[in-house]
Amino acid sequence: MQSLKNNLLLRALRREKVERPPVWMMRQAGRYLPDYMKLRAKYDFFTRVQTPELATEITLQPVDQIGVDAAIIFSDILVIPQAMGLEVLMEEGKGPLLPKVIRTQKDVDALETDNVEETLNYVTKALALTKQELNGRVPLIGFAGAPWTILCYMVEGKGSKTWEKAKQFCFTQPELAHQLLQRITDTTINYLKAQSKAGADVLQVFDSWSGCLSPRDFKIVAQPYLIQIADALKDIAPVILFPKGSWYSLKELSDSSASGLGLDWCISPQIAREMTGNKITLQGNFDPAKLLLPVEEIKKEVTEMINAFGVQGYIANLGHGITPNIPVENAKAFVEAVKNYSK
Repeated sequence: MQSLKNNLLLRALRREKVERPPVWMMRQAGRYLPDYMKLRAKYDFFTRVQTPELATEITLQPVDQIGVDAAIIFSDILVIPQAMGLEVLMEEGKGPLLPKVIRTQKDVDALETDNVEETLNYVTKALALTKQELNGRVPLIGFAGAPWTILCYMVEGKGSKTWEKAKQFCFTQPELAHQLLQRITDTTINYLKAQSKAGADVLQVFDSWSGCLSPRDFKIVAQPYLIQIADALKDIAPVILFPKGSWYSLKELSDSSASGLGLDWCISPQIAREMTGNKITLQGNFDPAKLLLPVEEIKKEVTEMINAFGVQGYIANLGHGITPNIPVENAKAFVEAVKNYSK
């Protein structure tokens, strides 16, 4: 095991004393970087994801160019439905499309849940190659989508503002919904274990659509599966759970086996600290749209954000993925503001 030259992220997740917060950005490997756009013009989306050399090159770009404290593997949450036997189409600028959706018991029974490590070995190969190329410079983050979010795509077949079909499926066929959620959970646990084995130092679980659930429904269809994943991985790697929009779950999730909780920008640092009793590392919660501010203002906003969270038990990040319209120098300014932080 190579020793890390920069282990700030791991220290923050262990709640050890740090001189400044670590910083990385969700979706940092991708669409705002000119070098990524060159590869995008040459190769379609799943070619980029499924070719370990390309995924590695893309993963390293923000480490080399922006100076972040962690790399996150270039991949997609929808590799899980693919591995379970569903076709996923990705049209540039249009988002994902799953031509065949899950509706019935027969559909759930037909899903493949074995050999996920084999089916997704292009991800583990990319992780191993990236780990080698990083040569201990920064930690490497692996990730997966949360079971509720994956169910949303499997039932809805494409993106949605309301996820009505997915909710209807859970409310009208609860038993079948839990069967599906459990299958996704088991597959995801095996997948994340394989990622850790291949070199991921930290694992993040994205529940991108949990915010469309009421607090009560979150407790039924999202929370138990997030906790199962964190429990299964706690002795393998630190886990960061990011249930976007589900601020109401912070208290209970802070009692889970997770090492960190991701926050969007719709909750104040003070309330997040209060709800979690300051006993778990928090990550976030800069609004990506604020990266369009002038550089000096970005620095000011970042300093205020760190002052509000405090340096310890905190990872500076965005409240969601960086958007394609952000100038590279603004992304750099965000990272540098964290690196130069002094209260």
